[in-house]
Amino acid sequence: MEGMINVLRSKVSIIVLIVTLLFLLIPENVFADGVNVSARSAILMEQETGRVLYEKDAYTQRRIASITKIMTAILAIESGKMANKVEVSSRAAGTEGSSLYLKSGEEITLENLVYGLMLRSGNDAAVAIAEEVGGSLEGFVSLMNNKAEEIGMTSTVFANPHGLDDHEKHYSTAFDMALLTQYAMDNEVYRIISSTKVHKAPNENEKWDYVWRNKNKLVTGLYSDSTGGKTGYTKRAKRTLVSTAERDGMSLIAVTLNAPSDWNDHISMFNWGYENYELTMIAHKGILDEVRKEPYKGKIKLHRDLVYPLTKSEKEEVESSIRLAAPPDKDDWNEPSAFDDPVGMYKVSLDDKVLMKAPLTYEIKKKESKGFWGFFKNLFSLELKRDLDG
Repeated sequence: MEGMINVLRSKVSIIVLIVTLLFLLIPENVFADGVNVSARSAILMEQETGRVLYEKDAYTQRRIASITKIMTAILAIESGKMANKVEVSSRAAGTEGSSLYLKSGEEITLENLVYGLMLRSGNDAAVAIAEEVGGSLEGFVSLMNNKAEEIGMTSTVFANPHGLDDHEKHYSTAFDMALLTQYAMDNEVYRIISSTKVHKAPNENEKWDYVWRNKNKLVTGLYSDSTGGKTGYTKRAKRTLVSTAERDGMSLIAVTLNAPSDWNDHISMFNWGYENYELTMIAHKGILDEVRKEPYKGKIKLHRDLVYPLTKSEKEEVESSIRLAAPPDKDDWNEPSAFDDPVGMYKVSLDDKVLMKAPLTYEIKKKESKGFWGFFKNLFSLELKRDLDG
């Protein structure tokens, strides 16, 4: 009997040890904040303000595969050449991997190449775009890295326009790719292309047209709030995914790198973000009624709405403050030159951390011109009034 008890105790100890080891093997932060994420790196960012709502190892450099093509697409769109016809080179047509099956010598507009790039992840389209926009593939890569620096992608190096594993130094981070997507989503043409489910393009070599269906399952029906994104996969990078969503006026960006269950990761992050955060109006643009001291009363203007994603508890803790410069010693504060711009700052803080700042200006009513046209306008008004009175 005692022997059986000892055997049972040994089995229980082994089970406990196995369970403990399994939990130790789960990547750090996988259950953080109630978000279940399989990816090695992940981030959830609010689009308008850039606030990071959730992150898991988001600043580690990793291979990114075809989400590289977000940069390729936005550079093509910004080039102003979208209507140009591009002759496909043999180098472009021979690019390995995911393909539109373009033929050397055929002509296709840059716009249609971008659709094929984003929807079907055509590597041949990526090279054709690079050669048209950058003059050469190598020249385009230089443009990519210059744009990355401009956006603030400090941990990113691009070596090609498609994301294939043909260079060792081609990598980014989840955070940097969220920054790139935030930048790209400010462009209306990019937003349209990224969210397109099906696109048709003329095929000059065949009687039938090209028809490209979006590989992004979130866009094509898996997630009703989806507004776009880009898929990616290589043997070394594994599954990568960038996606965007919008609900109740709040737009979110999700990025995962090396994610075995990327669709579920993104749905989980989006749903968690919308359940826990709300894009909150902190201050409306216009004249600030709360400023009641002269000479500033009724004349201090905020030029944009201040909105920020906040949790319910944060809404009660967020603080706003207005700081104004001392008024100048002048006889007439209604003179346009009486104040320098800006005259102050509107600051929003949470837990002693500044969330956002906005400049404030001094607004005065402009005096109506008494020139010839003002004089003529007065005459016209008087004449009109006399006619109406009979």
